[in-house]
Amino acid sequence: MDEVLKFLTDDPSVFYIATIDGDMPKVRPFGFAMIHEGKLCFCTSNQKKVYKQLKANPNFEISKTAKDGEWLRLNGKAVFNTTKQSKQAALEAMPMLGKMYSVDDSIFEIFYIENAEATFCNMKGASRTIKL
Repeated sequence: MDEVLKFLTDDPSVFYIATIDGDMPKVRPFGFAMIHEGKLCFCTSNQKKVYKQLKANPNFEISKTAKDGEWLRLNGKAVFNTTKQSKQAALEAMPMLGKMYSVDDSIFEIFYIENAEATFCNMKGASRTIKL
């Protein structure tokens, strides 16, 4: 899990999360990930389409490419676990989130990935898959 988090957050670029909207895939950039209570967590607003899509169909996939050309594909199911403690941990992990959210607001949502599988690939065709 630490290796996946490091890959997602090592440089300041975003990673991309894909969800399903009806029968169509939808992809958008994300920039936050943390480990909280032993789970790989992400955050969003419950006012966004991504939240509604994950609630309707919790399956999602993340992709990120590193500067060296290696990439990560991470998939699993979203489980929402929004508590004051999880919100506080997110705000501490990325203080910039405080410009959008607070511990006491009603739109800030935290979710973790369940039944996760991470595949690391490179341009030479090598790949390695781990279960989280």
